[in-house]
Amino acid sequence: MKIRKGDEVVVLTGRNKSKKGTVLRVLKEQNKLIVENVNMAKRHTRGNPKTGAPGGIIEKETPIHVSNVALFNPVTSKPDRVGYRKLEDSRKVRYFKSNKEVVDI
Repeated sequence: MKIRKGDEVVVLTGRNKSKKGTVLRVLKEQNKLIVENVNMAKRHTRGNPKTGAPGGIIEKETPIHVSNVALFNPVTSKPDRVGYRKLEDSRKVRYFKSNKEVVDI
């Protein structure tokens, strides 16, 4: 997958279009990501007095498909596509397709 944990991404489609966030988790088997403060859902939970867990309405991030997000390019301040390239020292790195900048060094 071309997007990893800790990357800053922009949502391209859906009700959260154009929101930016950091990837918290990558669900590889489902091709989904959990992005910070994006695709929030409310869950009504009952309290448990034995464990001391409080009840109420909890907001949490739900997974979003990897095809609906793009990596944020800080140079152009826009979402960008990502490709792979090998460097001279034979390391495989990601780069932005628009300006050929290396993402991770």
